[in-house]
Amino acid sequence: MKITDIKVRKLFDDESPMKAIASVTFDDQLALHDIKVIFAREKYFIVMPSRKNADGTYRDIVHPINGAFRAELEASVLEAYERALAEAEAARAIEESEHSEF
Repeated sequence: MKITDIKVRKLFDDESPMKAIASVTFDDQLALHDIKVIFAREKYFIVMPSRKNADGTYRDIVHPINGAFRAELEASVLEAYERALAEAEAARAIEESEHSEF
């Protein structure tokens, strides 16, 4: 199964641990939404979509079966996050420079 697209749907620029929400497409046929990018304990990682159980705990509703694919998925999503963050910062800098010219 190949990752064919990753879209960072939302960036969070506050001080919370959640930094982004992404969607990943596999083989141009299957979309997985609501993968969270988290920064905690001095590192970035992803959290798979989950559902809250009646007892208040959370359970992943989808997850990689093996460590190799989890590592590939995490690296790909984090790379897309870094690109989206850089694009957002560049757009913000352009907007600020346009406003400062007036």
